[in-house]
Amino acid sequence: MTYAIGVDLGGTKTAAGVVSAAGEVLYSETIPTLNRDGGEAILDATAALVSSLISKAQAGGLDVAGVGVGSAGVIDTARGVVVSATDAILGWAGTELTGGLAVRLGLDPAAVQAVNDVHAHALGEAWAGAAAGTASSLLVAFGTGVGGSFVLNGRPVLGNRYAGGHVGHFASPYAYHRGKPLPCVCGGAGHVEAVASGPAVLQSYVRLGGKETAVDARGVFALAGAGNAVAAGAVDWGASAAGQAVGGLANILDPEVIVVSGGLSDAGAPWWHPMERALRAELLPALSGLPVLPAKLGNAAAIVGAARLVLSAPSTPPLS
Repeated sequence: MTYAIGVDLGGTKTAAGVVSAAGEVLYSETIPTLNRDGGEAILDATAALVSSLISKAQAGGLDVAGVGVGSAGVIDTARGVVVSATDAILGWAGTELTGGLAVRLGLDPAAVQAVNDVHAHALGEAWAGAAAGTASSLLVAFGTGVGGSFVLNGRPVLGNRYAGGHVGHFASPYAYHRGKPLPCVCGGAGHVEAVASGPAVLQSYVRLGGKETAVDARGVFALAGAGNAVAAGAVDWGASAAGQAVGGLANILDPEVIVVSGGLSDAGAPWWHPMERALRAELLPALSGLPVLPAKLGNAAAIVGAARLVLSAPSTPPLS
């Protein structure tokens, strides 16, 4: 059996694992992302992490075919370059991701592949998670931000400029307060992310006049669970905005299944029920039976999806 290294390179941590051709993570390790030290330092640390896992795999007699990376930022998958990135990782934009790792690891450049981390997440769920066995799936993740990916016939739809999947950045009628659009982190206003992300739930609680202290969305959910009506209203508002947005995307894309992921979805029924109710209210009649499922792989999804980039590529000899 052939194996691959999958890497989930995010703004705060970088996780990697040895993944089998069946989508099973055998070994994994996590390190902090050096998000203030620039692209070269991040590549050095990531290469060391990957090298450790390759050695561990080879010591166990496993043939490793290559390295797949799911990375924060807009990733030009053809060139393996970070096209753009937020300040969550300083100096990341412009980094030659796959080429830099290949040189550091002494690999053929073709043995290293990369894609945006949310696309990797969706690919993992489509291959070995909640959407396994489907021909098309739409994954939308609601957490610190809002992102998504449409996987069609085993491949994420990346877009002409590799910016596909920015599903948090289209207009939402929920993203208004007193007739004015809410500012979005992208520089626009009135977008889904401005009302349906984790930070937006906290902001909604404050705008609605919440008096009890909450420092993040988790705190708002705790207050809601304790009977705080303002907190419950903030959770319901954000969840409804999320559901309406996903329902609208489903009307456009008509996926076989929808997978909903991210920290907010992990909050359970108080978020999930208003989200799914708003989603189904938005659907065209032809989509009324569309399955809406929670993600299955958790933190391993992007590692599995990144490895799939290599394991689904044309056959290559194992790394020596």
